[in-house]
Amino acid sequence: MTRVALLQLDVSDTETVADRIERTVAMIGELREVEIAVLPELWHVGAFNLKGATEFAESIDGPLVTRMRAAARSAGLVLHMGSFAELAGAARYNTSVLIDESGDILATYRKIHLFGWEDGEPSVMTAGESCVVLPTALGATGLATCYDLRFPELFRRLVDSGADNFLLASGWPAARISHWTVLAQARAIENQAWVVACNSAGTHAGTTMGGRSIVVDPRGGVLGEAGAEEEVLVVDVDPAVALQWRRSFPVLTDRVL
Repeated sequence: MTRVALLQLDVSDTETVADRIERTVAMIGELREVEIAVLPELWHVGAFNLKGATEFAESIDGPLVTRMRAAARSAGLVLHMGSFAELAGAARYNTSVLIDESGDILATYRKIHLFGWEDGEPSVMTAGESCVVLPTALGATGLATCYDLRFPELFRRLVDSGADNFLLASGWPAARISHWTVLAQARAIENQAWVVACNSAGTHAGTTMGGRSIVVDPRGGVLGEAGAEEEVLVVDVDPAVALQWRRSFPVLTDRVL
């Protein structure tokens, strides 16, 4: 079993970015017997706070990632630090970062599907282009972010690259939270893969977040689901289940496209 903690943070704009970072570091430090911790999308500013994302954009070797690397090393766990606004030259990306127990960066993923059309993320961010799959304690792990969940072809590409589980950081609003749950289960069922998806809570930029962070097994069963408020959801995941299910019910071998 691999114990996973989803830190469903309250990202309300009544809290400063500096205070939220300090509070999050403290929460990571309080985790016990956890191998992998996952944070939400753009949690330091809030996923709908595009002005904040622009203001607090920084490079991959900037203070936020550096602080998260130290937090992972101190806690002795693998940290999916959610995503942040990565500044790379003149471009900004919505970038997720996976950090190992030693504080080293294992992988980065630049969000491919940017939400909000012309006035949303595309107005301040550049879309990523590359899928990311890497080995973790969960198995072959594919990375995705929030709005990506609506695009099954991305998850098929991850599976074709070997993924048998998905880690997803999100800032999904309460107005469409029913979609979130259905889509997380659909991506698990159709790919016979674990879905570990961390959302945020609270209200910022006039948008209330939906919470309901979720862990779905490869058959579509919900092993754990958070409520609507800030919560740390801890779930034990058996990495072997995906491969066992694929062998006993080999749907993926019948693909013709």
